[in-house]
Amino acid sequence: MKKEQLLNIAQEFGSPVYVYDAHKIESQYKRLTSAFSNVKNLKINYAAKALSNISVLKFLKNLGSGLDTVSIQEVQLGLLAGCKAQDIIFAPNGVSLEEIEEVAKLGVQINIDNLSILEQFGSKHPDIPVCIRINPHVMAGGNTNISVGHIDSKFGISIHQIPHILRIVENTKMHINGIHMHTGSDILDIDVFLYASEILFETAKNFKNLEFIDFGSGFKVPYKKGDIETNIEELGKKLTSRFNEFCKSYGKELTLAFEPGKFLVSEAGFFLAKVNVVKQTTSTVFAQVDSGFNHLIRPMLYGSQHEIVNISNPEGRERFYSVVGYICETDTFANNRRINEINEGDILAFKNAGAYCFTMASNYNSRFRPAEVLWYNKKAHLIRKHETFDDLLANQVTVDLSEKKSTVKK
Repeated sequence: MKKEQLLNIAQEFGSPVYVYDAHKIESQYKRLTSAFSNVKNLKINYAAKALSNISVLKFLKNLGSGLDTVSIQEVQLGLLAGCKAQDIIFAPNGVSLEEIEEVAKLGVQINIDNLSILEQFGSKHPDIPVCIRINPHVMAGGNTNISVGHIDSKFGISIHQIPHILRIVENTKMHINGIHMHTGSDILDIDVFLYASEILFETAKNFKNLEFIDFGSGFKVPYKKGDIETNIEELGKKLTSRFNEFCKSYGKELTLAFEPGKFLVSEAGFFLAKVNVVKQTTSTVFAQVDSGFNHLIRPMLYGSQHEIVNISNPEGRERFYSVVGYICETDTFANNRRINEINEGDILAFKNAGAYCFTMASNYNSRFRPAEVLWYNKKAHLIRKHETFDDLLANQVTVDLSEKKSTVKK
């Protein structure tokens, strides 16, 4: 998107505000499907947790995407967005048997990642098809908080517990129709991904009635100039060849599934914030914006680096700034970053704000969550209103706890 378009959005809808470029989402979706065009049956299930606005879900559904969900609420959002139940997979972690049963009633694909629930669900509902999430014990991902396929991870059933899985399946006569893994986010090394895929192929041989293999996702997108990213095209060639080879040996055309979130929406997003104060200390120049980690927590939580552009003064002389928020804690977006000269009132654009930004936002410090805007066909569409004070009070129940003095007659 052009700087002028972003400035106009900030002017029209106020700041801070999230902006999503629908055309970028579409191009990323087409890039992924094109990379695997030689797979006969390909299924892309967008990870709703990355950005769950219902207008975005509808847009991706219209592109042909299914939906990867981790809560019954995300399932309900998907159904409301028009997704068919058979195009939704429910792949939670650590949820109750009762929630899984409630979701199963809606007709979506169930994914189970622990032995306890697998045995309980299989005993009660042997006819409902289930996908099993495997932990391949492969360390991958750009941060320990988003690496989920290693031996100490809470996610998935260990590959060393395959005999136990087979015993449960045999005893319950349950129907296993899919095998799944997800090693982590921000994966750079394709060979690591392919190595984990080989473990998944070996696991799949133990189940004779599979319909699909879900390889997860975690593809890295660039967060700054010169940043490296997952080579989707190379991965497409290598994994396609190996997958088609496996299908021949398996004796059946299976579906190859992915569950991308960040890859589809991250680069489409911009977060716009206004500079409240330019504060110079003895050692640092701070640009303090009208936001904080309550709206964009990734730099503080993951140490992620979002490129920051002064769209109000794009030609100004570059200076070094630490960009910080207004939360009454340390909430630093960038330390000692080179940015075009900043003045109070300027609008800063944080790039790669499409994934895990609004969905991880909060009302900390009793601050409102910002509006969301979808840019489509050269027009800005408001897809979520800026919160108001009434939203902060919604669902609160005021209780009068003032003491009443009792009078005792003697």
